[in-house]
Amino acid sequence: MRYISIFIGSLVLVIGIYVAGVYMNLYGELEEPGVSVDSELPDSLVQNKLIAQKPFGGAKQILFGDTHVHTTYSTDAFFWSLPIMNGEGPHPISDACDFARFCSNLDFWVSTDHAEAQTPRKWKSIKEAVRNCNASTESKEPDLVTFLGFEWTQVGNNAESHYGHKNVMFLDTEESKVPKRPIGAGGVATNGMRNTLPNQAKLLRPAAFLDFENRHRYFNFLSFAEELKGGKYCEEGVNSALLGDDCYESADTPEDLFRKLNELNFPAIVIPHGNTWGFYSPPGITLDKQLEKDFNDDNLQILFEVMSGHGNSEEYRPWRAVNQDQEGKLTCPEPTKDYLPSCWRAGEIIYDRCIESNLTEDICLSRAEDARSNYAVMGVAGHLTIPGVEIEDWLDSGQCKDCFIPSFNYRPGGSAQYGLAISNFDGEDVKRFNFGFIASSDNHRARPGTGYKEIDRFVTTEANGPASEYAAEALYPKDKPIPESIDLRTQELLGLRAGFGAFEAEREASFFTTGGLAAVHSQGRDRESIWSGLQRKETYGTSGDRILLWFDLISGDSVTPMGGSVETSQNPTFQVKAVGAFKQKPGCPDYSSTNITAEEIERICKNECYNPSDERKLISRIEVIKVTPQTYKGEDVNSLITDPWKVFACQPNAQGCEVEFSDNDYNEGSRDAVYYVRAIQEASPAVNAGNLRCTYDENGECTKVNICYGDDRTSKDDDCLVLSEERAWSSPIYLNYYNL
Repeated sequence: MRYISIFIGSLVLVIGIYVAGVYMNLYGELEEPGVSVDSELPDSLVQNKLIAQKPFGGAKQILFGDTHVHTTYSTDAFFWSLPIMNGEGPHPISDACDFARFCSNLDFWVSTDHAEAQTPRKWKSIKEAVRNCNASTESKEPDLVTFLGFEWTQVGNNAESHYGHKNVMFLDTEESKVPKRPIGAGGVATNGMRNTLPNQAKLLRPAAFLDFENRHRYFNFLSFAEELKGGKYCEEGVNSALLGDDCYESADTPEDLFRKLNELNFPAIVIPHGNTWGFYSPPGITLDKQLEKDFNDDNLQILFEVMSGHGNSEEYRPWRAVNQDQEGKLTCPEPTKDYLPSCWRAGEIIYDRCIESNLTEDICLSRAEDARSNYAVMGVAGHLTIPGVEIEDWLDSGQCKDCFIPSFNYRPGGSAQYGLAISNFDGEDVKRFNFGFIASSDNHRARPGTGYKEIDRFVTTEANGPASEYAAEALYPKDKPIPESIDLRTQELLGLRAGFGAFEAEREASFFTTGGLAAVHSQGRDRESIWSGLQRKETYGTSGDRILLWFDLISGDSVTPMGGSVETSQNPTFQVKAVGAFKQKPGCPDYSSTNITAEEIERICKNECYNPSDERKLISRIEVIKVTPQTYKGEDVNSLITDPWKVFACQPNAQGCEVEFSDNDYNEGSRDAVYYVRAIQEASPAVNAGNLRCTYDENGECTKVNICYGDDRTSKDDDCLVLSEERAWSSPIYLNYYNL
């Protein structure tokens, strides 16, 4: 009886503890995708868009979308949604649907949560949520089209093994016409998300009790991480089409990804993005290896993201963050007028410290050289080699000083212009990229198309960081070592620091923008018409404003629009037409005839929607870029990109700007050429357009930075606005020289 009494007593205690835990919400829940508002936009708004986006008649209208959107089904998005990171709570897929329809008033968007963070349960609910968003309309010309997709988030430890991130989107949404599971990137990304994260997430347990009112969000994040840890891996070497829906599948390289997508045999488009973003891209990366056999698929990888909320990836520059000698050793290059390598700045910091310590010039110069070498060898984590440094001490090192709103720690070898210039001569046929251009947001708060108004930096951009000094110390302890099981590369990817002082992501916050938009010339508003326009590459990207753009090759009665390819020896003639975006009115349109409530508009849209006036911004100029791709191995890329090749000033005209030009040297050059245009709009304030907001001396060198922090050091009311010339990038037109 005594043992029975002890057993019963223990059982009651366990049950009591469990019940108390449930009552106090001490156990996490797996968050759901939510249910979007079952309502269409008012028909008048859709018709107004048709008129505005098809102002000159013709068979096609211009539709705007966002092909790069994350919800709290992505690990980083969930983490940033926590109160300790200035987060405002869950951002489910249903919010993304409602935001795209009622707030940003897009024509289409793509759900692209990180594949590495998906489980069978979550992938199933993503598909259901996408279908639910599309079910809100039964029209043949729907107000909004939602596409299913995922992000393949590949990261390499060095330039040779790094291929970068790619979004994958699918035409259909029916269960029999879409994958049973997304395909993650093997290696660092998979290990970080599925092996390291569960242990790292446990570091948040104290925050749950200190921020007791919001404890459920922290415990939900723990459940999120634990679900990944318990996932089953798919069997290797099996055709993707034959695998079940109960496992996690990965691909280590683009070759593996393309092979698996082709095995599945569903209509798909692959869009590389963030290729110049140096936060995770190792110094020295280039796109060359992705032109090797089977590492590019011209039928799948047909578009390239030139702009996102992480900045611009269009422009090529000849400088590099590090150099590599003939023996493969990484060295630090000297600075130029337009570029200060971070490794060089590391040497300057150590030199100044050394001189202040009254050591000799020779000793200080030697220590500076060592510091540069140490930084170069460490690559992405090079800043960790300088202990105790203040983040402002790095000045504008590592950044492209003369690029339009560049991505952080710019890697020019991953730029769109570099991709257009290179060729691969390994086989009988010369291989080149032949992509169209788009832009998107890469928003992690379930808010597609945030660039319609330059407001609410902590909502419309990726700005985030510890909500207080205490939170910063709890998340990024300077005195407590990180477990040895978490390697240095994973520390950077997951946002950790320990004992090294300044953290690179703090500086990166100045480079987050409201993001870009994808535009497509489409025969209709339906799914198939949009997909057809994307496949034709009759697309362009904007920095966020809804600029209208046409770019055509004219030959007699024949017209080849942007994205097209032509074989010819004739000197080409092009036509460009651009119309500025509508100026915005405050607030939102009248949605009283729909089912969305005023409370939802306030919560999701913050009471600020796409709300065009009748007045358009002015186009100030048209810039033409010409690229002549390599004709032999090793041809210097620096001489192949002419930016700008031609510039046309536009007279102030609300109806837009039209220009016509020819290349009278094309035939004489007897080589292939690629042309695209930028339509530049009059300057207007934009979030983080000034990046680090340098103070310059008389020599034009940055002497002080004013970082736009993502934490409490910069007020939430400060949107860090700087005048910027919003723009649109056309897809290239490819001329293949053919002598009849």
